[in-house]
Amino acid sequence: MMTHIEINPSRIKPAIVDLVAGSLKIGQIIVLPTDTIYGLSCLADNVRSIKKIYHLKKRDAKKPMSILVGSLEMAKKYVVISERQEKVLKKIWSKSQPPTTVILKNKYKLPRELTRNVEGLAVRLPKNKFLIKILEKVDCPLVSTSLNLSGEKEITDLRKLNLTFPKKNNRPDLIIDVGASPQRKASRLIDLRNVDETIVIRK
Repeated sequence: MMTHIEINPSRIKPAIVDLVAGSLKIGQIIVLPTDTIYGLSCLADNVRSIKKIYHLKKRDAKKPMSILVGSLEMAKKYVVISERQEKVLKKIWSKSQPPTTVILKNKYKLPRELTRNVEGLAVRLPKNKFLIKILEKVDCPLVSTSLNLSGEKEITDLRKLNLTFPKKNNRPDLIIDVGASPQRKASRLIDLRNVDETIVIRK
């Protein structure tokens, strides 16, 4: 059963944060607002939930997914960050910059079902306060992938989720609805593994 909850993003009650965190901890798949488009999320260390997201999206199992972290310190647990890279990240992830996902060297601390054991891992520190509170509560990165079927347009109208996921036993478990997304496109994507040759993959 898919539970749909509408909330005011400027008045998020602690009970909602607790509800989302609790749902994540029991392995549920959640539609969450981000600082870009809506995304599908689960705990990044839960293999069963990761596999369910791949199944939901009909995503190629060979393609890794990105993670959200609650702080730079959390990111350091999962990717290699040099002093020079840290200086760049502090600028890229500052409030004045647009939402940006960066690819850094994988420390292989997360399941291979998520990272596919590739050398690079895509990471983002969101600017969304609600997400940060959730990340702090669960103390674990979240999988974050666009709310759509692979290869199709992102879903912006959450009322149409039933059309995208018609089978009742193959849907997200919980939807947190804050209204229209602040942006209609995914975050910037930058490969920062070689700080001397930074590559902008998606503007």
